[in-house]
Amino acid sequence: MLRREARRRREYLYRKSLKEEEIYEKKIKVRDAIAAGKNVPTELQEEAQELFESANYLDSATDRAYSHVDDEYARANEIDPKVVITTSRDPSSRLSQFAKEVKLLFPNSQRLNRGNLVIRDLMTACKNNQVTDVILLSEYRGQPDGLVVCHLPLGPTAFFSLSNVVMRHDIVDTDLGTVSEANPHLVFDNFESKLGWRVKNILKYLFPSPKPDSKRIITFSNHADIISFRHHLYQKSGTRPEDIELIEMGPRFDMKLYQIRLGTIEQSHADNEWVLRPYMNTAHKRRALGGI
Repeated sequence: MLRREARRRREYLYRKSLKEEEIYEKKIKVRDAIAAGKNVPTELQEEAQELFESANYLDSATDRAYSHVDDEYARANEIDPKVVITTSRDPSSRLSQFAKEVKLLFPNSQRLNRGNLVIRDLMTACKNNQVTDVILLSEYRGQPDGLVVCHLPLGPTAFFSLSNVVMRHDIVDTDLGTVSEANPHLVFDNFESKLGWRVKNILKYLFPSPKPDSKRIITFSNHADIISFRHHLYQKSGTRPEDIELIEMGPRFDMKLYQIRLGTIEQSHADNEWVLRPYMNTAHKRRALGGI
């Protein structure tokens, strides 16, 4: 089983590299032709508009595309995500409560009691049931401190540390009521680098597309590589555009990315796409996700 999964992953990465190289060459040809005032090559004229628009997202420093349109999330807009939320073994009551609140954030998700289930068996069961993503929550001394997002069937897997966790029912002076189950609108702020776009895709495709009349808003705001998560419900108190009231629904917490692995969570042999390296002289000046 492990050898087969490793082989599938290597084949996928090879296909991905070939596809990205081909698309990159097409974008360069279209961009250079338009810049020089020449006609776009005949074989590229049908897709010239799309290629030119995506060519605007080429990284000027390396002249490489930092869009992640590949077959990891190729069907993300065709089918709604199916998310499973679980915890580390023997969770405390606080972590179990946090898992219940996280489950309410994702439409069409389900919470799974971990029990004695090992990671390998958990991932196999999820793959067999067409689960698209697994979220694993961990704790330290009863306080949630880790969140892992694993995309199935081939990855990637993103590892986040959690801090400043405030549960939904810890929010004071707020009439919370029940949580809306509508598909939320998503707000991403300051995800401007190549890695920022990657993290944005990993988080964005956990949620289905919202309807225009949805009143739920989920915000991921990056500041100094700390991602602040907020969950609000808005309502209009008047007829003017500024007469909008935000109600915090909770929970809220801060996330810090420390690793992205090119594989699923049980594949310890998978290559690392990115790893946080804090013990360097200039590490405190660097902004991996972009922005300030």
